[in-house]
Amino acid sequence: MEKLKQNLEQKNAAVIVVDMQNDYCHPDGAIAKSGIDVSAVNKIIPRLRSLLDAAKAYSVPIIFLQTNHEKSTDSEVWLSRFPDGVNPICHTGSWGAEFYEVAPQHDDIIVKKHRYSGFVHTRLESVLQTLKIETLIITGVSTNLCVESTARQGFMLDYRIVLMSDACAAFSQEEHDMSLKTVDTYFGMVTDTEQVVSFWRLQAPHSPQLIT
Repeated sequence: MEKLKQNLEQKNAAVIVVDMQNDYCHPDGAIAKSGIDVSAVNKIIPRLRSLLDAAKAYSVPIIFLQTNHEKSTDSEVWLSRFPDGVNPICHTGSWGAEFYEVAPQHDDIIVKKHRYSGFVHTRLESVLQTLKIETLIITGVSTNLCVESTARQGFMLDYRIVLMSDACAAFSQEEHDMSLKTVDTYFGMVTDTEQVVSFWRLQAPHSPQLIT
């Protein structure tokens, strides 16, 4: 709890929700159709919803990162990741790019991205600076790619990083655990939703502000 206090106490924080989209998370999405097991995603949904509900109650901003791919952003180097040179994931305007199970509410912020990191060629840093955010509470998928890439770059831009172990998921336990260890050692800290929500509750012992 002491490390969590260092990152949250008297700090402006925002919850970052990374790539909770059909192509990454849905059993009929592009990732699942490629033969990859996406079942770990559904296991984090209750905790993620709990965290987002608490963030609303305690007036913590929520920022959804949404991957969008199209010809204008799919460079030759980016497409080289795919064996056939065709990107099947999160095409702009497609069902696959739509949010999965959790979606932004009217007062949440959406930042569209085209690479693993939420900071590369996006407005994320401008939004964070406008809100005077100091700490990023990071959730979503996948832990070892877009989540970790965003956490790494955020740390190197001098944001405090709090990675939620039970509100992010990878497509294997080994990849998930590896990223948790890396971030906790070098790029911030790892904790769980219960700890963060408990911290918010202790900091606001009276009834939280209700968002209507």
